[in-house]
Amino acid sequence: MFFSLDGIDGVGKSTQMELFVEYLEDNGHSVLTCRDPGSTRLGEAIRAILLQDMGTPICGTTEMLLYMAARAQMVEEIIKPALAMGKVVVSDRYLLANVVYQGWAGDLAPEIIWQVGEIATDQLKPDLTLILDLPLSKARERIGSEPDRMESRGIQYQESLRNGFLEEAARKPERLTIIDAEGTINEVAERIQEATAHFLRGTTK
Repeated sequence: MFFSLDGIDGVGKSTQMELFVEYLEDNGHSVLTCRDPGSTRLGEAIRAILLQDMGTPICGTTEMLLYMAARAQMVEEIIKPALAMGKVVVSDRYLLANVVYQGWAGDLAPEIIWQVGEIATDQLKPDLTLILDLPLSKARERIGSEPDRMESRGIQYQESLRNGFLEEAARKPERLTIIDAEGTINEVAERIQEATAHFLRGTTK
């Protein structure tokens, strides 16, 4: 079973991912976590360039392809072997983020990014992607650290990101589920557990 968590920055994704993994392990599942981009030596090197190297200009197409390269390595080196061993994989972002960040909020066509992603991932898709959603004003209140390259692109860019996530979820409701990220941490965690329950029945390892 393969899950990914996504959403605009500040929705509480990291916290909810930790709680979701804890929930899975408490219910007898062996879990592997990863982050996109990252999780491999190559992926972490690409992540540093994409998010922290503010001085290097990167055009939209190059940015998209760098994410794809990191993801391709993660799929082959991390995700496929874990799934083959019967583990539940939970990824912090995946291909959807590429579609939204470089497509809906960028200058590339989302359909083209999906097509390139089919090649980069060898058509490996999450069984379910959980999109944590908050109004932009509330999400921005939660961002306390120094912004990375993506976080520093301004309010209009962030609004385009949220709209992109909502639009993709409306187009692919069987694979993309919106989770209301307002409320307490435990309330949001319970919503995630409810959304994933039917995927997990009978899969305990």
